[in-house]
Amino acid sequence: MENSVISMQNVEYAYPGSEEPVLENISLNIEGGKFTVIMGKTGAGKTTLALLANGIIPQLMEGKLKGKVVSTGMDLSLYRIQTIVKNVGLVLQDPETQIFGRIVEEDIAFGPRNYLVPRKEIYERIDMALERVRLNGYQKRATSQLSGGEKQRLAIAGILAMNPSVIILDEPTSELDPLGREEIYKTIQDLQREKDMTVVAVEHSSQEISEKADEIVMLNDRKIVWQGKPSDFFRDLDLVNGNGIKPIPVSSLGWALCQKGYIEKNQIPLNMDDAFSLISSLLGSKLLANDSSAEPLHEENPLIAAKGLSFQYENGNPALSGVDLTIYKGDFVALIGQNGAGKTTLAKHFNSIHKPSSGIVRVCGKDTAKEDPSSLSAHVGYVFQNPDHQIFCTTVYKELEYGLKNKGMSTDEIDARIQEVAELLGIKEVLSEHPFSLGKGERQKLAVASILALKPEILVIDEPTTGQDWAGIQGMMALIDKLHKSGTTIVMITHDMDIVARYAKRAVVLCKGKVKLDGPVREVFEHQQILSEAYVTRPQIIELSDRLRAKGLTRLAITEEELSRLIIEALERKE
Repeated sequence: MENSVISMQNVEYAYPGSEEPVLENISLNIEGGKFTVIMGKTGAGKTTLALLANGIIPQLMEGKLKGKVVSTGMDLSLYRIQTIVKNVGLVLQDPETQIFGRIVEEDIAFGPRNYLVPRKEIYERIDMALERVRLNGYQKRATSQLSGGEKQRLAIAGILAMNPSVIILDEPTSELDPLGREEIYKTIQDLQREKDMTVVAVEHSSQEISEKADEIVMLNDRKIVWQGKPSDFFRDLDLVNGNGIKPIPVSSLGWALCQKGYIEKNQIPLNMDDAFSLISSLLGSKLLANDSSAEPLHEENPLIAAKGLSFQYENGNPALSGVDLTIYKGDFVALIGQNGAGKTTLAKHFNSIHKPSSGIVRVCGKDTAKEDPSSLSAHVGYVFQNPDHQIFCTTVYKELEYGLKNKGMSTDEIDARIQEVAELLGIKEVLSEHPFSLGKGERQKLAVASILALKPEILVIDEPTTGQDWAGIQGMMALIDKLHKSGTTIVMITHDMDIVARYAKRAVVLCKGKVKLDGPVREVFEHQQILSEAYVTRPQIIELSDRLRAKGLTRLAITEEELSRLIIEALERKE
């Protein structure tokens, strides 16, 4: 193709030591100046495809490669990786793997310094890159003190400082809050418009890219199975579900109406405005009836109680200020807020990883300031956002065994527990594998399994769906929901507001270390202004419900199923 910036012809690739290819019969042309998104289930070969496009495969990772890969006019078999990366930048999924500097400006300078860019120009590039990712003023900030989302943006800034003509991003928004995701995609659009940059992103997030991407490339079972416009893909829910991709919420709503014969397939909405116009037109003078089912109440049995909790890090930065919060037996609480709001810091007080600077936290009646994490582990299981922070054994089985051994359980009891949780999480087949040979989604499951094996009373889980494809997200949340229904108290930190709306019973909104809202999920999502001030973006269905108040809806619907049922009931109602 004449305007092709990345071209692959009959590519097949197998990793070192493996006879089974992870990609086969790949022929692909990516046009210059376009935003192309690579999608597919976990294990489909998306990251491998990205690593092929800038020469990391096979130059650094070796393996068996057949076929031809050309990027920015270079046959990658003929050029060293040092030459390729000047033109084709790659941002990895885990930002910590490519942050080298002690402070932010030092990290961004790393690439240009290696190419002998003059000092003055390096600092100009640092300022430009930080402005692009909205980290202005962070030059002297320690990289170790950045939040997960800030690290993600720093990794992107480090690549932008190299002035590449192509940038490849492997799940660039997986660690970000909704505002951060919007900022990254705004940055991508600006780069395309102002610098005619070619952008290729590996992405699971449907909603953000459905109207921003120029083209989708769908991988399934090692092959390209679909390529075309996002609108054509997301309007076909059989195609979406068949490839394991999360549907756009308003498109799911439109699909339900299409299945009932109220609209044609090409009328299925992809965004809020189109959905509102469509439903308003369909309803005409008909009004939506209100669902009057009561919200379930939790038991009045407090397990976690924070009173006047304040916390600051050793560098003096305040993280929490005057937090009062009670979590009851049987609660399913979602802690929400932007990156850096204090969610993880608060949760780490529940098992004494952090101790209050002032105030008090009690867990199951125990003052956490006088306890250590091991003494609270019988009550509180904590799953970290990054599973690698709690994995240290040489096999999956030994990882699951570790905590049970420390409890003094017999060999038979331990094995029975391990088999039970491995079956529950679908990791029985990898019990003998080294944990770091697994993908990030599988390591997340392992981290959860190692905690569940201990059968804690309270499960604190930080970003449980990070790194998971749609099937993985559904499986993980079904498991957490099952645990909740069987009596486990859940505290979940997440940026996925659709997950909050569907599963959580209560939401606690944090902003700048303070609790701004606390209540049943449906009620919390009513407070649009406070949520906006806390940089929390409401789910599509909530926003659409709010706009449909003009059509008689007085209580927010919080899932696609709930709202589509109310609309179809109104359409079927005889006047």
